[in-house]
Amino acid sequence: MNPGFSKEEIEKLKAECAEEGQSFVLVEDEEDFDDSGDFAHFQFIGQYEGKEVIYDAIMSTLSLHHNALVFDYAEQKVQAAFKDYIPLEDRTDVSKINEEAEEMLEEIMEELEEEETIKVAEFVDVDPDFEFGVGLEIALNLTEITIEDIETFIEEFNAGTISLDKTMYSFKNDFED
Repeated sequence: MNPGFSKEEIEKLKAECAEEGQSFVLVEDEEDFDDSGDFAHFQFIGQYEGKEVIYDAIMSTLSLHHNALVFDYAEQKVQAAFKDYIPLEDRTDVSKINEEAEEMLEEIMEELEEEETIKVAEFVDVDPDFEFGVGLEIALNLTEITIEDIETFIEEFNAGTISLDKTMYSFKNDFED
């Protein structure tokens, strides 16, 4: 059984939330919350198919989500052109970096942003087959994610009143040499 549906885990999370004085707890392995403000990993109690459950949520700014898609697309193009290119997530301290591939990666990313090739809209993806409770991936058009933003999201999500902006957006980074 998925532990995020168990009464014991739900009661434990309720106690942690009460201790924090919030409707959620930040997942401790995410130290970047305070530093970047671009994303947060948190858990909260809600209803799923009429049953109380723990939601395990990753919330990011729409800009961060866009940047990730731009990077992934550019990295795929570079991998196709350079067979010796090692994707960022597969690199180690001893990985040999192909400088030409790195330059191409940056150029593709700049071009994608300049031409606004990739566009994104706010979304909430629900994953009922998550390993702990129900997973949520959320991207909202915010400049940064605050405690208040998380509280508002949870309140609207649990009330079924969340309204997502379906406008398609493209973002630009400041690429400087």
